[in-house]
Amino acid sequence: QVQLVESGGGLVQAGGSLTLSCAASGSIGSIKAMRWYRQAPGKQRELVASAYTVGNTNYADSVKGRFTISRDNAKNTVSLQMSSLKSEDTAVYYCNIQALSASYWGPGTQVTVSS
Repeated sequence: QVQLVESGGGLVQAGGSLTLSCAASGSIGSIKAMRWYRQAPGKQRELVASAYTVGNTNYADSVKGRFTISRDNAKNTVSLQMSSLKSEDTAVYYCNIQALSASYWGPGTQVTVSS
């Protein structure tokens, strides 16, 4: 059974930094992409960043230049370095792994940015 576990969330002041990590266990198979999503209270879940197996990355416009996604293919881990955090970055952050056969989600980790 595949399990994803996020860590690294917490409370930080505006302008600060946090790094989220996601570790996957179990038999995932071939991975197409590893992503981070977030969901703020009262809002829809949105895609924050993607890291593809071929090496390219994509970011939401709202986080470009501030967030960096990186992955370790051998360890099936993905991280999200967040800097210059803003109050609008407050949300539950979810790790997602898109494999050829299925999509897997972590339970989420709370990030709260105080202004």
